[in-house]
Order: sequence, then structure tokens, then C-alpha cells
Amino acid sequence: MNIKLTNGVKIITRTKEQYEANLTQFKLRGFAPVDSVKKEIKKATVKDISDKVVQLKTKKRKTRKKK
Repeated sequence: MNIKLTNGVKIITRTKEQYEANLTQFKLRGFAPVDSVKKEIKKATVKDISDKVVQLKTKKRKTRKKK
């Protein structure tokens, strides 16, 4: 029986026996079964987005020397 493992970026498929035999190596590399890793999706509000916006400064003009 195969088991799907993820480290948050990619998903790999290994046999259950191989996973149990190398459990410490998979945990060391950050892999965990897909079923146990569930990301909570948080809805963004307008206030959260507006707090992260950086105000841009106007670009200064270079002055030329007059001859």
C-alpha cells in the first residue's frame, strides 16, 4: 500500500513499509503524511491587506550644473 508524503512544497509517494522503515529520515527532511498535514486557509480582509501596503516615495530629480 502506498502512502503520500509532503514537505509543504512537493508530494512524494512511497510504500507503507518503506515509510515505516525510514521514518526518522523522512521526519528529518520534513516529510509527513498528506492526511495529517492540513493547511488552514485564512480569508484576507481589507484591513490585513492595507496594513501590508508600502507607500512609495516620489523619485528625486537630479539637478544639472549650469554652465
